[in-house]
Amino acid sequence: MAGWTKTPLWFRTLAVLLILWGAMGVFAWVQHMRLGAEAMGPATVYDRGLYASLPGWYDWVYLIAVGAGLVGAAMLLLGSALARPMFAASLIGVVVMFGWMFLATDIIAVKGVPLATGFPVVIFAIAVLQLWLAGMAVRRGWIG
Repeated sequence: MAGWTKTPLWFRTLAVLLILWGAMGVFAWVQHMRLGAEAMGPATVYDRGLYASLPGWYDWVYLIAVGAGLVGAAMLLLGSALARPMFAASLIGVVVMFGWMFLATDIIAVKGVPLATGFPVVIFAIAVLQLWLAGMAVRRGWIG
C-alpha cells in the first residue's frame, strides 16, 4: 500500500466510490447475462431484437469493461499501480462496446441521441476519470 499514509482522504473516498460504481457495473453485466433484453426493465420489441443481434464477443468485452474497472478501483484503494492497466483495459472495453453499438446498429436513430448516448457518455467519462486518477496517483507516489 504505497503511500497510504500520505494519500488524501478524498482520494481514498473516491476509490471506495469507484469500487461501488464497479460493483454496480458487474451487477449490470450479471443481469444482462441473466435477464437479456429485460435487464434494464421492460424491453420493447426493438430492445429484444437488438439484444438478439449482439455478437458473441460483446458479452466478453462488457465483462472486461466492468470487471477491469472494479479490479482497478480495488487496486487504487490498495495502493497498487496495477490500477492503471486495469483502468486502461476497462476504457478500451467501454470504447469497443459503445463504438460497436453506435456504429453497427441503428440505436441512435431509433431511440434518439439523448436516450441512446446519455448514460454511455457518463460511463465513458468515468472510465477516463479513473485512468487519469490512477496516472495522477502514480505520479504523486500515492500508488506504486
